[in-house]
Amino acid sequence: MKLTPPKVLTWWIAVILGALALVGTLVTIPFVSTYAIWFAIVGLALLALASLIKGL
Repeated sequence: MKLTPPKVLTWWIAVILGALALVGTLVTIPFVSTYAIWFAIVGLALLALASLIKGL
């Protein structure tokens, strides 16, 4: 299995999702706080898929 680095846009989307998850746990934001763990999971899954799939 050959891993490739994710594209810059994919990396930034994952960082934004992670930041939303962090902020959602520290500050009460109606939608974000409810789904903060899912923002973190989706961000990490996106980075993992981007490493596995070339061009993502």
